[in-house]
Amino acid sequence: MSDSTQTPSSSGSWVTIAAAIGGFAIFALIVLIAYLPKKPDPLPDGARTPEQRKAALAEMRAKEKAAATTYGWVDQAAGVVRIPIDEAVKLTINDIKESNARK
Repeated sequence: MSDSTQTPSSSGSWVTIAAAIGGFAIFALIVLIAYLPKKPDPLPDGARTPEQRKAALAEMRAKEKAAATTYGWVDQAAGVVRIPIDEAVKLTINDIKESNARK
């Protein structure tokens, strides 16, 4: 029998170190990609900027307020009118009181 002593393989330890460094590099790359600030996508056709949306919202609210607080025709040919909400509430309350008084 031969008494040869086995020495640890130096190539095996280098493979282990290289695998550990490679694994750490892949992990660091994944973390870096996940936390990089992303550029906003370009706006698609027809999309509005926040300033344009705010202006459109303000315009829409002004139109709704005018419709809720003024008189106007809905359909003049049919004789349908729009009245302010406050006036409509008063008329509805009066109608309810009159119908309760008749009972």
